[in-house]
Amino acid sequence: MFEKACQICEAVKHAGGRALLVGGAVRDEVLGMPSKDFDIEVYGLQPEEVEQIVATFGNVKDVGKAFGILKLGEGGTEIDVSLPRTDSKIGEGHTGFEVKVDPAMSVREAARRRDFTFNALSKDPLTGEIFDPFGGIEDLRTRTMRVTDPERFQDDPLRLLRAAQFAGRFGMAIDPKSMELMREMAPALREISKDRVREEWEKLLVRSERPSMGLNTLHSLGIIDAYYPELATLKGTEQEFEWHPEGDVWIHTLLVLDAARDVVRKEKLEGDTARVVMLGALCHDLGKPSTTTYDADGRIRSHAHDVEGVEPSLAFLERIGARRSDMDKIAKLTKEHIWPGTMYLAEQRGESVSDGAFRRVARRLHPATLAELTYVAEADRNGMGPYLDPENPHQLLIPDGFPAGPWVRKRAEEVGVYTEKPKPLIMGRDLIALGFAPGKVFGDIIKLSDDCRDLRGMAREDVVRILLACGGNAKNAIERLRERLGNEIEK
Repeated sequence: MFEKACQICEAVKHAGGRALLVGGAVRDEVLGMPSKDFDIEVYGLQPEEVEQIVATFGNVKDVGKAFGILKLGEGGTEIDVSLPRTDSKIGEGHTGFEVKVDPAMSVREAARRRDFTFNALSKDPLTGEIFDPFGGIEDLRTRTMRVTDPERFQDDPLRLLRAAQFAGRFGMAIDPKSMELMREMAPALREISKDRVREEWEKLLVRSERPSMGLNTLHSLGIIDAYYPELATLKGTEQEFEWHPEGDVWIHTLLVLDAARDVVRKEKLEGDTARVVMLGALCHDLGKPSTTTYDADGRIRSHAHDVEGVEPSLAFLERIGARRSDMDKIAKLTKEHIWPGTMYLAEQRGESVSDGAFRRVARRLHPATLAELTYVAEADRNGMGPYLDPENPHQLLIPDGFPAGPWVRKRAEEVGVYTEKPKPLIMGRDLIALGFAPGKVFGDIIKLSDDCRDLRGMAREDVVRILLACGGNAKNAIERLRERLGNEIEK
């Protein structure tokens, strides 16, 4: 795609104009990082001339034309071609701008509308010359995030979330004047659509080297306290030192997020799975503020924080405009996040953990998976600080990985529920073959048959024998299956 971008720049030069790479691609090059998307700014040509040139390199997408941007897409990469312009705020939202194109604008003036100095860089790919009108290269060297133009920066409050994203991705710290400006802008975030908010949250979590820095940036800007009470209450919620010497639930969550990022990389997770794991790591302990208590001996407990974490997780996800398909998964991952560790410890104590236990949790988790659950649980474990040696209260021990993860994954694969819910023991067609008339009651019989397998360890032939003896009487079948289950019917 870089080669095509250079070809476009050559064509612009041949037509009498000049084309520069701008924004993220130049920033990434200075940082020594690869870039898959390229933005080109064309000087000295009229919009019609630019569109004619770009059209010779592929189909131009309509998205962005209203803002003077021509988009070329190929595979997972894009080239955006635009003219120098000013964006004047005239209304609310990201569409409330008046765009004025000026092919004769200077490089410095065109760069003023960029959010931060390191994004105001541009480069002529034909000569190698880099334009740095606001000291962006030095700010990259010192990892400083500095607003390019304070007045124009305020036109789009979403830039506050972008600041957090850049903090997490590049390890940036906001300079004091820019920090003051952004804190003053925080109330304006209310006008931003949830779709745009969600996009920045996802970038922060999935693309960051250290997402904890992005979360801390949001806190420093006052955004956590103002917009996300479910996260704000984590700060100051204490944890038992024996198990969480790293600090309160906020500190633990930051460490878990960074650990989750490491898990995502180690396991080469991508797309939906990477996003769900990161969001699951962020939400996993949202139930602790409402459940944390102090025993008579001063020990800190958070009983049922996994179950109680579902409601605040859904509330937070709603605030950031999370995808509906993600919300159900993350609520269930939150509710079950201690399961892998609990089952592994039971196994280590010599207790039997049945195949049925794996099938039941996989059913409860669906559409989330046991694979995703183990990744979140591993991040939770690795996000703990050095803990006390139970045999020596003066000795701290470093966490030694998460052996529960490989154990659960191996067992889940053997049972056939690693990335999917369990298959029913009895199908509708089986019931028809056994003489039952089709109807809604099939669902009850199938569910009870699964419970007999998973809770009582009954084989398929045992269940079939019971059903066959019922002679097609659904009511009798349900009663017989319930008798075999006793008080252990799975809800």
